[in-house]
Amino acid sequence: MRPILILLFAAAALTACMHSESESETRLTGVNVLSSAALKRAQSGLVSFPDHVKPILEAKCAMCHNKAGLPGRISLASRDEARRTGTLGVFIVPGHPEKSRFVTHVTSSHASVIAMPPVGETLTSDEAAILSRWIKQGASWPAGAAGNLKTER
Repeated sequence: MRPILILLFAAAALTACMHSESESETRLTGVNVLSSAALKRAQSGLVSFPDHVKPILEAKCAMCHNKAGLPGRISLASRDEARRTGTLGVFIVPGHPEKSRFVTHVTSSHASVIAMPPVGETLTSDEAAILSRWIKQGASWPAGAAGNLKTER
């Protein structure tokens, strides 16, 4: 084959492999984990960790973001683990979702940063907004068993 044809085939193959922010084989469009009533309560009132945040984190984040899943990276298995400062700084900045990498990585659409989760069901815009509101409200996260997340499905 001529070199130009090889380049055209390569470009076509790369384009076919690229994914959009919409649904792909590994990144499915999310469905709200919370009921409609729970969503409404979280959108208008105080965001509750056990009622609103914990179900979202357990369903869409904690299976990867734990010590076993991603050693040395952010773990969401417990309050103490989530509040640790890593090499890139604090992941959750209570009161400041715009400074919290936790929120910016969930909602990122920059081409060089794959929004979380990279594989599996994405967070819905409602869920991302609830997590942002939770951080804005101070990111209250109970210590002990009440704040521990299930990291296995």
